[in-house]
Amino acid sequence: MAEPEFSATGVRIERSHRSLTRAGQVKIRDGRLELLTSYGREIDSAPVESVQAGKAWFAARDRARARVNGTRYVLTLEDRDTRTEVRGDDGDGGSAVSRFLEAVRSAHRSGGKG
Repeated sequence: MAEPEFSATGVRIERSHRSLTRAGQVKIRDGRLELLTSYGREIDSAPVESVQAGKAWFAARDRARARVNGTRYVLTLEDRDTRTEVRGDDGDGGSAVSRFLEAVRSAHRSGGKG
């Protein structure tokens, strides 16, 4: 199994203002984005080039938006509770949200091949 381009744990994942998990996982590996529960059960996944991700200007600093298979999710990636790993990251990569958005943009630029 390939090393993930991005991995975060302790992520709150919401859909339509409903919390799906308060300690979920977000992974980008092998050209796919996966949203998982704290137990590792898949909530949703899609090829990363089909995922739209961003940050609303009015959102809290630790929140990102992602559209996966047409479903909108809000991801709360708190730095204090989140362990993130980005390939090539020197440990100084800014907030977890910034690293997540950069991992998605990077995957889009490379055609989803990481």
